[in-house]
Amino acid sequence: MLSFLKNHPFAVSAHFDSSTVLTFAVPKEQLEHLIPDCLTLDTFKDKWAFVAVAMVQTKDLRPKGLPKFMGNNFFLIGYRVFVRYTDTRGKNLRGLYILKSETDKRKMQFMGNIFTHYNYTTTDIKQEETNSTTVLSSIKSNFKLRLNKTDKEVALPEHSPFADWKEVRRYAGPLPFTFTYNENTKEVLIIEGVRQNWKPSAVEVNEYHFEFLETLNLKKPVLANAFVIRDIPYHWKKGKIEVWT
Repeated sequence: MLSFLKNHPFAVSAHFDSSTVLTFAVPKEQLEHLIPDCLTLDTFKDKWAFVAVAMVQTKDLRPKGLPKFMGNNFFLIGYRVFVRYTDTRGKNLRGLYILKSETDKRKMQFMGNIFTHYNYTTTDIKQEETNSTTVLSSIKSNFKLRLNKTDKEVALPEHSPFADWKEVRRYAGPLPFTFTYNENTKEVLIIEGVRQNWKPSAVEVNEYHFEFLETLNLKKPVLANAFVIRDIPYHWKKGKIEVWT
């Protein structure tokens, strides 16, 4: 029964007040060992693969169909790899493979670990706003992100593999699927996300440090892009399971 519950047995609704995403590019060989055999890396120019950090202020998270007052508000942090999966129909799906999930609320850790395979842990989250900067940080997780507020057009990070924001847009859009793999049963769990009003805005990164990325032993990951989205109605469909052969 517990195994069944962890497979997203019902649809979930939420509202993203904001989501800040930093995407790092590394040579694909550095990420191949982090994903299961059923998945392949979603690459750029057959060279670069991507790992992203998403920091999301989530509101009214609840089983789909329940009223908003029964929802809960959380801050969520996800570390994930961009991947592809070919399903049993032969359709190529673009999505995410979760490496680590964190939240600022123990309730979310408890409930998230009952109904997902994302292995949530609880951490401290501090958000600071000034006239010129936004700072997100955690002592326990040892990360810090400082963004500059500017009305000017934001340039791509200095060493980004992308030539312009038009190229970035394909990797800044919402990758609709999230995948989990059970190696013992050879089952792939597919969760599809559905969103509205997805309009990413580039942000200028002044400073960043994420200890978890260092634990992956990546060699000189390159900040490829950074963006924020706001005011996003979102829901996840009930999980779908199929056997990978």
